[in-house]
Amino acid sequence: MTSPYYLDFDSTTWSALRANTPLTLSESDIEEIRGTNVNLDMEMVENSYLPLSRLLNLHVQAGMQLRAVTDTFLGAPPVPTPFLIGVAGSVAVGKSTISRVLQSLLGRWPQHPDVELVTTDGFLYPNAVLEDRGLADLKGFPESYDRKTLLEFVARAAAGEPNLEVPVYSHIAYDIVPGASRIIDRPDILIVEGLNVLQAGESGAFVSDYFDFSIFVDAEFEDVERWYLERFLTLRDTAFTSPEAYFHKYAGLSDEEATEVASYIWRTINLKNLIENILPTRDRASLILEKEADHNVGRVRLRR
Repeated sequence: MTSPYYLDFDSTTWSALRANTPLTLSESDIEEIRGTNVNLDMEMVENSYLPLSRLLNLHVQAGMQLRAVTDTFLGAPPVPTPFLIGVAGSVAVGKSTISRVLQSLLGRWPQHPDVELVTTDGFLYPNAVLEDRGLADLKGFPESYDRKTLLEFVARAAAGEPNLEVPVYSHIAYDIVPGASRIIDRPDILIVEGLNVLQAGESGAFVSDYFDFSIFVDAEFEDVERWYLERFLTLRDTAFTSPEAYFHKYAGLSDEEATEVASYIWRTINLKNLIENILPTRDRASLILEKEADHNVGRVRLRR
């Protein structure tokens, strides 16, 4: 249904908005970016993500000009501040892959070569804290994140503060890595990706209040469930086989057993979180990418 708040584009119309934007990624680049069980190829990048890269580049340049105007008005020396992009969506919808594609594409524009990507996984409470609070089965839900720290990080990044520390999350250990952090030092563009980036904080403030542009990656429930199940089966045969893996106990399951476990996790945790917490934030996004069953973007909705 057409919304008065969004401009709607089918895949052909959207692809044409690439104009003459050159494709700067190679096959090896795309292979490195591709996520687990996510279909991504040169044609998809050209048709779906190059137009988005062009749009974002125009926004970044306009943002730089606006900041220069503000600095001139204030009579203050310019302070370099990153252009902030938020990417939200369900587990297994492909938002991490899309974020990496955008990071690579945007970093090849000469105006803003330094593009950093931060995922909100690093702002999850450690497993021990989740267990103490009875939230172990609600990992990924809003209450499982240190939303105050996440909000503070994004606010400080938007203000141009240098050398910000971000906690490190291990998908193998399925936990925060004690004592580990990475430094974000005023990049040209900062992409913040996660389930919760468009949700309200505990104080009522939104992380998205600090975004210059936000993207919601959307798809039909049945497609996302299928992608989640396929990814679980792949991880069972790869990452889960490591003795250090948190989910090592699933490595020996048969296809039928693994599918049953993954379906249960999807229904009781991920689908519930999607319906209750993630999907209601969709219309806060500047742009909605609607993916089809093969991961191609079939429709794009751009806020007016």
